[in-house]
Amino acid sequence: MEGTAGLAELRRLGARSVPVVSRGDKFVFAQVIKDVVDFLGLREDTGPALSPEELHDRYAHVLDTAIRLTRQMPDDQLERELPNRPRSWRVLMHHVFQIPTAFLDMEDSGAPMTYENMVAPPPEDLRSSAAIAAFGERLRSRFDAWWQRAGKEDFTRQITVYFGQTSRHEMLERTVWHSTQHVRQVASLLDQAGVAPDHPLTAVDIAGLPLTEKIWDEV
Repeated sequence: MEGTAGLAELRRLGARSVPVVSRGDKFVFAQVIKDVVDFLGLREDTGPALSPEELHDRYAHVLDTAIRLTRQMPDDQLERELPNRPRSWRVLMHHVFQIPTAFLDMEDSGAPMTYENMVAPPPEDLRSSAAIAAFGERLRSRFDAWWQRAGKEDFTRQITVYFGQTSRHEMLERTVWHSTQHVRQVASLLDQAGVAPDHPLTAVDIAGLPLTEKIWDEV
């Protein structure tokens, strides 16, 4: 779906966000692959390939990479817009760390994760790459502190998030791959700014996550 026609179709279905998979008047949010497989009646094992511990270790590396790459971004590039999306580079770089912020807010409070929290824009004081990286460092420490408490808990438990019901394990996996994809995009933006990314993510770093080699969505 593209442009105004796609927006009209989403409104007709009653969907508040994308991506979705639809059949006639029915749809499912395509946030969790298992939901899509069940909706389409397919017989596939769609559970996370990585254990919660492996996802923690992977995310620690991804967040360290995100902080390092964010510090490289020249401040005069931050208000440039992404290709084919009305989102600034500054907003994308902040979003990398807002994704786990929403996850940890849910874990700490026990309240359902909201879409509004996950896509919350950067506050006005995050106007430089250094400030966004500092936000990322605080988030990184918070993530490690959470894991010290949660690492031995039950990750099969069902939780409520903005797109429905899922397990803690699946939501952790989604949080990891969502940020990972955007960190790959930040490295691409550095290339566009004429800055060589310092040790960007590699194919090894995305192995086991439901990601493809594509870094940007096609128009």
